[in-house]
Amino acid sequence: MFKTTRKEFEIGNKKYYLETGKLAKQADSAVLCGCGDTQVLCTVVFAKDANPEASFFPLSVTYIEKFYAFGKIPGGYLKREGKASDKETLTSRLIDRPIRPMFPENFYNEVQVICTLISYDKENDPDMVALIGASAALKLAGLPLLHTVAGAKIGFINGEFVVNPSQEQLISKENKLDLTVAATKSSILMVESQAHEINEEQMLKALDLAQKSCIPAINAIDELAKECGNPLFEAKVESDAIKDAKAKILSQFKDQIIQNYTIREKKDRYKALNQMRDKIKEIFAKDVEEGKFMAIELETAISCVEASIVRANIIEKKTRIDGRNPQEIRPIYIETGLLPRSHGSALFCRGETQAMVVATLGAPIDAQMFDSIDGVQKDQFMLHYNFPPFSVGEIAGLRGPGRREIGHGKLAWKAIYPMLDLENCQYTIRVVSEILACNGSSSMASVCGASLSLMDAGIAIKKQVAGIAMGLIKEGDKFEVLTDIMGDEDHLGDMDFKVAGTVDGITALQMDIKIDGISQEILTKALEDAKKARLFLIEKMDAIIAKPKTEISAHAPQVITFSISSNSIGDVIGKGGSNIKQLCEEYKCKIDISENGLVTIYAESLEKGNAAKENIVLATTNLEFGKTYEGTIVELKAFGAMVKLPGNKQGMIHISEIASVRVNEITDYLEVGQVVQAKYLGTDDKRRIKLSVKEMNLPSKVDPNLTKEQEDAEKLIDKRFSSESGVDILHSNDVFYSN
Repeated sequence: MFKTTRKEFEIGNKKYYLETGKLAKQADSAVLCGCGDTQVLCTVVFAKDANPEASFFPLSVTYIEKFYAFGKIPGGYLKREGKASDKETLTSRLIDRPIRPMFPENFYNEVQVICTLISYDKENDPDMVALIGASAALKLAGLPLLHTVAGAKIGFINGEFVVNPSQEQLISKENKLDLTVAATKSSILMVESQAHEINEEQMLKALDLAQKSCIPAINAIDELAKECGNPLFEAKVESDAIKDAKAKILSQFKDQIIQNYTIREKKDRYKALNQMRDKIKEIFAKDVEEGKFMAIELETAISCVEASIVRANIIEKKTRIDGRNPQEIRPIYIETGLLPRSHGSALFCRGETQAMVVATLGAPIDAQMFDSIDGVQKDQFMLHYNFPPFSVGEIAGLRGPGRREIGHGKLAWKAIYPMLDLENCQYTIRVVSEILACNGSSSMASVCGASLSLMDAGIAIKKQVAGIAMGLIKEGDKFEVLTDIMGDEDHLGDMDFKVAGTVDGITALQMDIKIDGISQEILTKALEDAKKARLFLIEKMDAIIAKPKTEISAHAPQVITFSISSNSIGDVIGKGGSNIKQLCEEYKCKIDISENGLVTIYAESLEKGNAAKENIVLATTNLEFGKTYEGTIVELKAFGAMVKLPGNKQGMIHISEIASVRVNEITDYLEVGQVVQAKYLGTDDKRRIKLSVKEMNLPSKVDPNLTKEQEDAEKLIDKRFSSESGVDILHSNDVFYSN
């Protein structure tokens, strides 16, 4: 019924396979990629005509994790997969970034790639399986890709590089590198990495190893496409009309383009450029109306002419848009303790990019819990990146974080995380980076601001962490690596290479290439210049705050730690958690109790924290026989009064232990809310606490001179109460608890 074709290959001693012809037959192409028992179904569907309304290449890549892939029913009310998780979003970006530059510049047909995890063995990373499968599906669909792409992971375990390490190896303490690379046969296209202070030489070796490891997968994809791929779809070639338009724009507007790109202020430069672009669009409006070329093609032509002029200026004159030389960093401004009520804050400005980064400390219960393909996960450290529209002077709807915000936040998280000793940190940490103004490199500004704000909060971060964004202009054999790129240099350039780390090495690295690939020479130069810039930034940051503050903010939760017997944990927690909930509400605190009896209190103030501690200590301390304790009457019954003692203990004063004389009515001596000094008389056979207030000589609230008729009436009441309720009048050393 099905004619399937299968190709097998190895990456790092792991067997992979690509299979097509059986599943998803209505798609333009469908490839099942697997490694071990991990399988991802990758499908491609694309429009056969260009979208005339498109303002960019309409490629969408979606990675989906199905819970059935690892034999689990999703949680929640609906019991089905819902909104994409951060992991799914990040993997979607990971696949999108290397394949997007492989399409021709003038390709505007809509393309949709969907990668669905349908089986997961918890050993083999589905990210690389999805990336390789997506590349194969695109190739089989017949799309006009410039090169075939594949991916590989590299670890650095016990001083040795490991190609495609298992999930267990990746998360082990021995591993110092989690490097993901997408590459062609000849060069690297995309890099995503977290590292524990790997030096530049080691990183270059890892990158080279990763690129070479991709070749077996690329060969298998090409063979599969040759055997059963669709005919090559012919992309629309650049028309003579658009070529003429480019020549006309260049001849008429070259001087104006050069002049506009010397305006240093972003807002003023964009205003001048937009006015010029509107003039160009007016000149060619008739050509667009007559269908000689699409509006998006004209916009691309304008952008290409602008890029060629600016790029030539950088290559030939070594002069950048804002007048800097290639290795020059924009002016730096740093301030800490910016917000009076936050636990830690910093303002980091680099040129026109401004990041306000705020650190908040919380209790372990504040950690982020989420369900994933690897089970329930807990994040003690969170870093969130926000990019509001006003940061670039635009109007836009305010929605939840998009792919870009999630990706930038995760990159900054990767840079900071290796420098935190979370095992010995009592707090849950949340860092928020608010981008208040942006002209490039906002994610790296977030890294710098996060390091500063954590020090300001008093968190024991091991070393200062800084980040820098590197760029590239390449024309033929000539190239120029740019340090600290601004927005236009990112847009007009060939590379966005972000490097973060300490004085001793790299902690995070991310690279995206817009051209076919870059050489080892360029990578080496970029890493060398990034290190110089990183050390320069750390020196600037250390001048403001070089070490974490010795004390945390007065507005942060105050931590009190002590130990109790593990046998007493139940007494503190109470039935259904009633005792601990009451403590948290009463003292405005959060309480964490470990299995071995370690109690950690997170309180608004030391005063409230110590009060909560005293209460817990009392709850776990045995009462002394004959000793008097202060308590509060919480309930009155016919046979006695219920008393709340310190430590959420509860006892009872039997009616016979209220006064030395006969007590007819408990309300004659006691009332709810009354504070009494009660003597501890021990416990009954069910360990219930017995109390006495006889020694207080409580005054009676009624006239003691009762008539004979009144006494007889009370005796009758007592007798009726005793016979009807089945309650015996107890002796003074007995305690009764009503049900």
